Amino acid sequence: MQNGVHSTELTSEKVFARESKHGAHNYHPIPVALCRAKGVYMWDVEGRRYYDFLSAYSAVNQGHCHPKIVSALKQQADVLTITSRAFYSDVLGEYEEYMTKLFGYDKLLPMNTGVEGGETACKLARKWGYAKKQIPKNQAKIVFVDGNFWGRTLSAISSSTDPSSYDGFGPFMPGFVIIPYNDLKALEEALQDKDVCAFMCEPIQGEAGVVVPDEGYLRGVRELCSKYNVLWIADEVQTGLGRTGRRLAVDHEGVKPDILVLGKALSGGVFPVSAILANDDVMLCIKPGEHGSTYGGNPLGCKVALAAMKVLEEEKLAENAQRLGEILRKELRELPKDIVSIVRGKGLLNAIVISSGVDAWDVCLKLKENGLLAKPTHGDIIRLAPPLVITEEQLRECIDIIKNTILSMKK
Repeated sequence: MQNGVHSTELTSEKVFARESKHGAHNYHPIPVALCRAKGVYMWDVEGRRYYDFLSAYSAVNQGHCHPKIVSALKQQADVLTITSRAFYSDVLGEYEEYMTKLFGYDKLLPMNTGVEGGETACKLARKWGYAKKQIPKNQAKIVFVDGNFWGRTLSAISSSTDPSSYDGFGPFMPGFVIIPYNDLKALEEALQDKDVCAFMCEPIQGEAGVVVPDEGYLRGVRELCSKYNVLWIADEVQTGLGRTGRRLAVDHEGVKPDILVLGKALSGGVFPVSAILANDDVMLCIKPGEHGSTYGGNPLGCKVALAAMKVLEEEKLAENAQRLGEILRKELRELPKDIVSIVRGKGLLNAIVISSGVDAWDVCLKLKENGLLAKPTHGDIIRLAPPLVITEEQLRECIDIIKNTILSMKK
């Protein structure tokens, strides 16, 4: 024994070494070995407590291990976990009915991961393009924007403008067109091509560094897609479900996409659940046998998603995100511009841009030392996105940590 701790006890260094030896090196994590979480807090194997300011990329909007969501998981796990879609279950219809009524669509198609939701939306849009818009066979095009991120599948990286996503993985999916983000003129020009079936974008770009478009952009997107008979696919996997201060980020402009993609917080981080929603004229273009997933719509996932959605609604987490997000941005904008050049975001989806001379990775390492976990993206950007259950008192403590950490980095 050393200092009362058994030398064989699992340490952070042992966790890092084991993963490095036995796991693929497809991630570069912040060096912290987590073993427990509750609400806004996470603990490492040595028992140190941290505020979570990444929320598993917005999967745990409801907070870690929310008792109502975990209870739903446990209860259903004892009864029926999966049937596959070869048979009906008593839970899927309940979930579909709740979601379609809440979001105002005719139909829901259940999947598991966010990227599967995006793939499903693209397949559905192409099918609609051939069946309804009469696009010639195999000529359908989907328009994307630069800086987009919706996953790591071959389709997703085919629409990417980030070399770390696509370099070395070609050839790529044909029929994908990329235009500038937040540019309605470029969008209108692209949509004039009669072979375009869909336009897919995030209402706020998450992985790109919480890039918020101009006021009116989403309204313009809706108008142009309607004008040119093109489906608008809104990728709300990260921006949806309370994160930006509304149920959906598109709600800030009062517009409705033709296809809505949801994931991440749809299960409160407890189980992989994703879905797309659309009306009958679009959704019913896909017939039996043309798309599916073994686990998509499984009873366990459905019960978890129902509980996760009810927590968001009953606890008014979008309202909390809206109020606390304004406090967070106001406080962060007091930081010296020579260290934090930009503060941006909506609700509790925020980012700071670190000025040259200070390394964002080093800032995140220092934040970790001071009890707060965040992760840089694109070198100089740090996302700040705590669970939506955070209180004002907790947020102000976190603001102090962030401010003191950044000020300490000033050379």
